[in-house]
This record gives sequence, C-alpha cells and structure tokens, in this order.
Amino acid sequence: MIIRSTDQIANVIRNAVAFNVKNWLGGEMNSDSLIQSVQDFFAVLEQRKIDYVLAGGIAILHYVEGRNTQDLDLLMAVSALEKLPELKIATQDMYFVRGIYNELQIDILLTKNPLFDKVHREYSKIERFLDRKIPLATVEGLLLLKLYALPSLYRQGNFARVGIYENDIATLFHDYQPDVASLLRELSNFVNESDLAEIRGVITDIQKRIKRFKNESGE
Repeated sequence: MIIRSTDQIANVIRNAVAFNVKNWLGGEMNSDSLIQSVQDFFAVLEQRKIDYVLAGGIAILHYVEGRNTQDLDLLMAVSALEKLPELKIATQDMYFVRGIYNELQIDILLTKNPLFDKVHREYSKIERFLDRKIPLATVEGLLLLKLYALPSLYRQGNFARVGIYENDIATLFHDYQPDVASLLRELSNFVNESDLAEIRGVITDIQKRIKRFKNESGE
C-alpha cells in the first residue's frame, strides 16, 4: 500500500503496534486509539504552523510498498519542538528526541545536526495527501538519512535495524534509480572518509543485488 492519507498513516501504525507480540505483554494497549492520536497530532502541527518534515518509514511508504513502522519520524528544529508541550519526552540527546503523544511514539531528528538541517531545507517538498498537505522528505532526502545512519548502526552492532535500513535503501534505489554520484558528493560533506567508504561499499552491494534480481526476474 502506498500511503496517500493520514488515515492510512494511522492504520499502518495501528496495525504495526497491534501485531507486534512485544506489545501484548505487560498491560493493556488500545491500538485503535492510535488512529485518533495520529489525526490529532497532524491537526496540531497544522494549526500551530509548526515547521517540520515527515521522514522515516511512513515517508518511505509514500513512495514504495511493503514497509512496516510503529512511529512517526519528523525533522524539526528545537524551536519548533518547543511548540509541542503535549509531547512527553522519553529520551533526548544532541540530535534525537523520542517522545510520546497520547499513545503515539514520535521520533524527532533535530536540525541542529547539519545533515538533518540540509534535508529539511533542500530535500523536502509539500505533498498533497487526501485530507491535508504534509511536508515530506524526497526520495533523495530519505536516502541521505538512511545512508548517513548506517555506519553508526554497524558500530552499534544493531543487525536488525541495519537490515531494515539496507532494505529501505535497496527498494528506493530499485524503484527510483537515484543519482548515486550526487548522493555521495552530498554525504561527503557530513561524514568522514572511513564512513564514506563504508557507504560506497553498501551502495555497490545493493546495486549488485538489484542487477541480479533484474536478471533473474527478467525485469
């Protein structure tokens, strides 16, 4: 399903939460209320004219099918975050904030990070959904965010998230054939040489997988 409305956003999150076995343990969970929380949250963003860009799994689902996610990811400045006092902060560091709005998990990528700021300013667009307009990261913006994060995930040994990110990248590469040289030039301004070399290797492996898939599927 390609996401075209905030109702669909809500249903994706509700279903992901409802079918996650971890959420069945340790108390009650009203997944249906998430639908209203999503609608309320986007309404608040719009009413208060809060400057944000939708990223992460939900943004990816606007471009491709087959993704699953339990939260919303937003690019946002600290000054914009301060306009959301209802957001209960669970964790925060220099560039990331995780908060809860009612039962909805919100992950904020703060534009204090130079790459996050770049994607927010230059790799986003206003996309018309059925019920409202939403600022959305472009395919190139999503790829920059995913590729930028991978070296850190490798160092953390987070195999599960690495797999999700690499699959997101591969799917976007397959469907949209982005300009790889342009992506690498942009990333070179924000990562060191070692990380850039690792990112190049990931892209090369993904391109080989896509080529093999196309050859074997007759695409």
